[in-house]
Amino acid sequence: MTATDRSLELITAAAQAAADKLAHDVIAYDVSDVLSITDAFLLASAPNDRQVKSIVDEIEERLQKELGAKPVRREGDRESRWILLDYVDIVVHVQHSEERVFYALERLWKDCPEIELPADAKATRGKAAEHARLQAAEDSGEPGGNW
Repeated sequence: MTATDRSLELITAAAQAAADKLAHDVIAYDVSDVLSITDAFLLASAPNDRQVKSIVDEIEERLQKELGAKPVRREGDRESRWILLDYVDIVVHVQHSEERVFYALERLWKDCPEIELPADAKATRGKAAEHARLQAAEDSGEPGGNW
């Protein structure tokens, strides 16, 4: 079994919304063969809590406006370190970069097929590492940091 056309439509729109809000490392997996509760997962991250919330809000607004989809559940708002949007057909995880590294959801789903995403979403790959490198340079006062 593979993800439905509706699931792919939702994933694509959510990935584009995340990329538009400067999410890091956007990736999606077709989990339909291993889970019966959903077809696909979208993972994205951001370097701070405020941006995590902003990404989630944009995804929610875009899916509602463009596709008439509302999440049946939204969890994690309180701390904004890891917010989950459950649309039944898809589940969106937007994590603070530290949680993304710690929980490493990619390792859990690496055997599942990756879903093709829009170019803007693909361009976010490696952004977390780049941000961490620039932040470390800035914190140490080395050249190459953004002042």
